[in-house]
Amino acid sequence: MNDTNIQDIPAIHSEIARKSKEIGFTMPSDLYIGTLLKTLISSKPAGKFLELGTGIGLSLSWMIDGMDIDSHLITVDNDPELIAIAKQYFGVDKRVNIVCEDGSEWIKKYRGGKFDLIFADAWPGKYSEVDAILDFIKVGGYYVIDDMAVQPNWPEGHDKNVKKLVAYLENRADFNLTKMDWSTGLIIAVRTKQKG
Repeated sequence: MNDTNIQDIPAIHSEIARKSKEIGFTMPSDLYIGTLLKTLISSKPAGKFLELGTGIGLSLSWMIDGMDIDSHLITVDNDPELIAIAKQYFGVDKRVNIVCEDGSEWIKKYRGGKFDLIFADAWPGKYSEVDAILDFIKVGGYYVIDDMAVQPNWPEGHDKNVKKLVAYLENRADFNLTKMDWSTGLIIAVRTKQKG
């Protein structure tokens, strides 16, 4: 098996990658997390999905590609320039709600229904407001995070944040998780029961 032979790249992906280079965006998601997100989302027809950390929309392109016509996705980022670009590419898709807001504030204010999958690719939902985000996930729903392996852009001491988060997730009795030394280092957790 050759896992580098990725066949199902979204049609818009190369344009978004080009735009990333053009504006000097240095934190794009890689192809592996994208194809995994597409596969997981495809398992949830009429699903409800959340992405924290839209960036320029690379992961978003994969997530949308995995959605059926009855699915809905909310994506949140605090960078107006990046959100404007994501809206250029995806703003006409009625299944997608692109939100420019601080992720922590959005999490604190959210009062909607639970999600079938949350991809936390930003500090909020990964290193802050984790309890709240995990409570947003349906039984059988996924919590996906990447960049768990050492990254070149990590600030000094960030490895301690990662270790603390991993230990916390390992001790949650209401989730089963798999840690993968693949892509940028992934954790996939599935809610097995409501907290309580």
